Amino acid sequence: MKVRSNMCPCGGYHAPWRCPKITLPPVEMKENFSGPSSGIFVGRLGYPNVFAGPLGMLGSGLADSPGSWFGMRYSDIIAMRFSVIRSKDRQSVRSREKLVSDMQELSLAKAPTDVEMLFRKKPSRKMTFSPVSQPMGPSAELKRLTITENPKINAKVERIAGDDLKAAQASSMLYGEGIDVYQITNILSSGALGTDKKMVPTRWSITGTDDMLAKGMMKEIRQFRPISDCMVFSSAFLHNQFEILLMPGSWEYENFESSPDTGLIVEEYEPFHGRKAYAEKEGGGYYAARFAVCEALHRMRRQARVVVFREIGSGYSVPLGVWQVRENVRNAMRQKTARFSTRNEALDYIGRRLRIPIHEYMRRSAVLQQRSLTDF
Repeated sequence: MKVRSNMCPCGGYHAPWRCPKITLPPVEMKENFSGPSSGIFVGRLGYPNVFAGPLGMLGSGLADSPGSWFGMRYSDIIAMRFSVIRSKDRQSVRSREKLVSDMQELSLAKAPTDVEMLFRKKPSRKMTFSPVSQPMGPSAELKRLTITENPKINAKVERIAGDDLKAAQASSMLYGEGIDVYQITNILSSGALGTDKKMVPTRWSITGTDDMLAKGMMKEIRQFRPISDCMVFSSAFLHNQFEILLMPGSWEYENFESSPDTGLIVEEYEPFHGRKAYAEKEGGGYYAARFAVCEALHRMRRQARVVVFREIGSGYSVPLGVWQVRENVRNAMRQKTARFSTRNEALDYIGRRLRIPIHEYMRRSAVLQQRSLTDF
């Protein structure tokens, strides 16, 4: 199996990657595909003329449902994604060709839709890994796509996509209707949303969806009452350890990503009114974690000062995408809360759970260097 990846899990520096030893499913590659399609992929290279096409599922229906992957083994996730074929055809992001309208219908559907795809040659047995998007399996240039059943589209989803709404407003409305964040990403990527409808590369749409949905929730979070105690939430999955600290006070957010084995620590921060600049040092991981924290605070109807600690172990040998950040933080926020009356007690607790000494984070922190009544 060929592996291609050029970014570290933090997204911040280049490193060679070695794929963990896995047993790939006995998938026979053919020049045609017949079966369910649950999503699409839009590349970014060559923008605004990019490779785009539907994904075909040869195996489990979970293969394109990252929200269901929490708890799965590293090797099983990679093997499962190998059974997803990525079709691709060079298209302008503003294209109005039938392929693009078909992709929009597939992304709007509430369940996988059966399709037939004819490729120009057999898909290559190659996997691509990214710090943002899910692992991508075999790919092939698409010659012809036929949707063989009527896509089942929720009437509210169809109405929202059909209205002349900005992408941020439409995304928040879809989320409010209970549409999964991963489907919203697909819909945005297909070009079905926004007043200036055009396809959005999948990598950009993942971070864009996290950002838009979080900002929508933050407008309300800033109006909620602050929490009364310091709270710590924890989760560990795929060699990533998360500790999330909530403290009384007005909304502000800080995110650490670190590698205990190298000593690397990167930090990004935003104050009460948010940030305008892209979180370059952490990329999509920053926005995925912030979305999951906002989702929990919105559910709690509270605001807080937030610090997220993420330690990435050496076992995270190739990046699997920011879905694992999102689902790790979601899992943490569902767990039993550890409550403390002071910030120092909470930090002592977190310090015992992290490998890098807590003072290394504190001296880099915009939030933890502030003093408040909850410190002591």
